[in-house]
Amino acid sequence: MLLQPSSLHARHVSLPSNFTYSRNLPFKVPHLTRIKVPEFQKLSVTWSISQIHSYGTVDYERRPMIKWSSIFKKISLMVNPELGSASVLNEFEKGGSQLTKWELCRVVRELRKVKRYRQALEVYDWMNNRVERFRFSASDAAIQLDLIAKVRGVSSAEDFFLNLPDTLKDKRVYGSLLNGYVQARMRDKAESLFEKMRDKGYVRHTLPFNVMMTLYMNLKEYDTVDSMVEEMKQKGIALDLYSYNIWLTSCGSQGSVEKMEQVCEEMKVDRNINPHWSTFSTLATMYVNMGLFEKAEECLRKVEGVITGRNRMPYHYLVSLYGTIGKKEDVYRAWKVYKSMFPSIPNMGYHAMISSLVRIGDIEGAENIYDEWLSVKSSYDPRVVNLMMGAYNKEGNLDKAESLFNQMVEAGGKPNPTSWEILAEGHIRDKRISEALSCLKEAFAIEHLKSWKPKPVSVLTFFDLCEEEADAASRDVLVGLLRQSGFLKSKAYASLIGLSDEAVISNELLRGRDRTDSSSASNEEENDSEALLSQLQGSA
Repeated sequence: MLLQPSSLHARHVSLPSNFTYSRNLPFKVPHLTRIKVPEFQKLSVTWSISQIHSYGTVDYERRPMIKWSSIFKKISLMVNPELGSASVLNEFEKGGSQLTKWELCRVVRELRKVKRYRQALEVYDWMNNRVERFRFSASDAAIQLDLIAKVRGVSSAEDFFLNLPDTLKDKRVYGSLLNGYVQARMRDKAESLFEKMRDKGYVRHTLPFNVMMTLYMNLKEYDTVDSMVEEMKQKGIALDLYSYNIWLTSCGSQGSVEKMEQVCEEMKVDRNINPHWSTFSTLATMYVNMGLFEKAEECLRKVEGVITGRNRMPYHYLVSLYGTIGKKEDVYRAWKVYKSMFPSIPNMGYHAMISSLVRIGDIEGAENIYDEWLSVKSSYDPRVVNLMMGAYNKEGNLDKAESLFNQMVEAGGKPNPTSWEILAEGHIRDKRISEALSCLKEAFAIEHLKSWKPKPVSVLTFFDLCEEEADAASRDVLVGLLRQSGFLKSKAYASLIGLSDEAVISNELLRGRDRTDSSSASNEEENDSEALLSQLQGSA
């Protein structure tokens, strides 16, 4: 059954097929709390701390909502985030409000949902400085450890763990540290901690296995994923939705339709598993990766049939995946239903829609949606601007891209590294070395954005241009920036840009790729296989 605006308020539609299941984009363990509204997100498989401590507990006490939403909005929309969350909290208390732990933990929860990890950690830092008012639990420790790993690095998270009293080191805290190791792909440390958790009796349930399976899938060790599934079965540990979704992804990543569909059949007969949109979206993404667009479309129809509640995330994936398979009418139809279901659409909803239209070549439609976003945006999100900048740059129209960039800056928006990289790519194409290098310097100068690295194809093209123009000095400047930023410590990345003795991918292969696709997508918009993995990410 296709989604239609007229059926909005009778949203629980029966499953249109005997197929069942789905998988959450960002990996997420089922919560006992109300349905959340996560945002469309980015790539490499991770586990959120909300999963790590979801053992029948919640992050906050069940009390009526008071002013947490005002605090959250003020922190998340700060013009100068460098002032820190403490400035907002102090302002509220100076106004006569005594903030409660429930309110502050709810603020942390919402900040984590939108990936404002630094601000969330600052809220905890503020509470830590008032120990006479706030009592901390193991659940709090698990959340803080996760935030520290994300913001300050795994080493700092390890120090935090070591300094905790033993009374707080329960399975949630161990799980949080395991999550940090998996996010950083520290295989040896993750495996060592997993064995310690075995000894303590902390791996008698699904969650730690799911975390480790995520690690092995990221490392493309699909046989090990299968082995862990088999171990769970042998030990009588029931697979949950997320176990099946990882397993499905592992099979699909190997290009095995047969194995993937066998897992689906197993899910169908598992009475512990209820139909869910996320598994269908997982299947759709895998079929897209395999070029099986008709099967992908069938799965997307099933996503529509099982959407319940007021969860925005399915709509983000519908408009995105329909665009990936070239179904323009379905993109607009799903968008229309989405807008009818909710009084407002967040930035990432517009990101998903504009990205989809750019992908199918409907630039005029993307411009219309972009103009609509400008009129209703809650903040000047550079990721949305980057989509249109990339689209114009792909068409060879750097002037239009620069115009959008300038509009953003003039309106108080803050470009991210990808914004500057898109401009650099345009200058490289037009053989302006100095201007390109200037933009790249600006990209490297932006702090607190650890996820960005210049695209290898952009670096290679810049190196080629420097060689063509006999400008070794500019090449050396970029190499210096790469080294100073620590990017060359990754042998894999260094090999991609020809700066490693173990380079295994030829520069010619990289130069043959469609450079403009990666420009318009930006670092925030992952390729299809990455988007699949992002479905396994948890949203706190």
